Amino acid sequence: MSDFLLDLSKNPTAKKFIQAAGLPIPLPTPLDRPKGPTTEQVLRDKVIHVAGEGQLTDALAEILAVAGANSAVVGDKLLAAFAKPGEKYNRRPRKIAVDEVAEGEKINGLVFDATALETPEDLKAIYQHFHARARAYAKSARAVIIARPFDQAKTPEQSAARYAVEGFIRSLAKEIGKFGATANVIFVEDGAEDRLAPVLRFLLSSASAFVTGQPLRVSSKASGSVSSDYARPLSGKVVLVTGAARGIGAATAEILAGEGAKVVILDRPADGEPAAETAKKIGGTVLLADVSDKAAPAQIAKFLQDKFGGVDVVVHNAGITRDKLLANMKPDVWDSTIEINLAAVARITKHLVDEGVLRDGGRVIALSSIAGIAGNNGQTNYSASKSGIIGLISALAPTLAAKGITANAIAPGFIETRMTAAIPVAIREVARRLSALGQGGQPSDVGQAITFLATPGSLGITGQVLRVCGGAFVGK
Repeated sequence: MSDFLLDLSKNPTAKKFIQAAGLPIPLPTPLDRPKGPTTEQVLRDKVIHVAGEGQLTDALAEILAVAGANSAVVGDKLLAAFAKPGEKYNRRPRKIAVDEVAEGEKINGLVFDATALETPEDLKAIYQHFHARARAYAKSARAVIIARPFDQAKTPEQSAARYAVEGFIRSLAKEIGKFGATANVIFVEDGAEDRLAPVLRFLLSSASAFVTGQPLRVSSKASGSVSSDYARPLSGKVVLVTGAARGIGAATAEILAGEGAKVVILDRPADGEPAAETAKKIGGTVLLADVSDKAAPAQIAKFLQDKFGGVDVVVHNAGITRDKLLANMKPDVWDSTIEINLAAVARITKHLVDEGVLRDGGRVIALSSIAGIAGNNGQTNYSASKSGIIGLISALAPTLAAKGITANAIAPGFIETRMTAAIPVAIREVARRLSALGQGGQPSDVGQAITFLATPGSLGITGQVLRVCGGAFVGK
């Protein structure tokens, strides 16, 4: 499905004409997306400006050097911390002033360590770092603030300063979206510092192209240790993806396979042909089952146990929409939506856990939706089911943590799929533009987020909802 304005923005002549004529046409910036599987040097040669003398200086220095970034750091303390890993990985840092940007320099990433925030006055340093560089963003740049959770603050003033960071980052995301740039915040709990690296790498990389204005919390709730294997992190892992014959499910399966996973393509029997095509393309395995069938949990569990000895990652992607105003909604329309989108997810997950088919250290990832967060006209059934997913994940996470299993939800916004292609043109166009990035996402954007949450490195993220919405102007 073509986005006329996005296509127009890719034409230099047309873009120059529109700008010269002063026409009020918002041309979104094409997003930089991954060209292949993850590499260890995911930030190779990217210019990253770093500031903030917080508590994670040494960790940041190591993370960015390993990722291949060219770091420009503010102050002697950061320069000293970045020197050793910079020497080790041939990524020597350069010192810059608080407001320094080299003439003509385009910055690929801005990182601020705000873990030492104590009072609202301390927020001035954040303002200075981002204000000084507001006109130097490269296309598809990344801004990330690392802070501590407000609910672990020791004083009201500290809590205020920490919570203020979230408001700042949400607003910044809306300001810089016109460059195809994103802004996110990572709240790192005390004791979870060793789980920061994979999260920061994801948010600074092209894999997070459609994730912006989001807070992610890194905790030590799920037991285990974080792997430092960044190339093909899912090698040997068995991953089940439901509703994988087409769209987001198929795109996700392809990305997972590229990261080394053995992917099981589950879809309904009626979609056996496209499911087989997807499986053939990625070297996966087909499992045909109707998730709404009460016998499906046992069927799925037996298949996974018999063929693979269990499963490591379960991605609940299968879902339907049956839109009707509540006044016109028949009981069967309500029932089928709740059954497939929510009840089946709960039943299948419970059975896989209870029977020990989901291995320790596993991952449960379920598709929610912006509609489940903000609601939508004519979608009381769909919104209820997707909101229910958030409740399910929230309750599941603490019950699985002792086994090192994480449970998270993904909430896509407007994604260019067959489903959104059926939306009337005017509504579709508005939905695309009502986001910080001014465009719809691709199925691969959701697939990248799912893949990140499926990896061993995502251990610090559990019980959360990750919005893949381009900074949609609805919901929180």
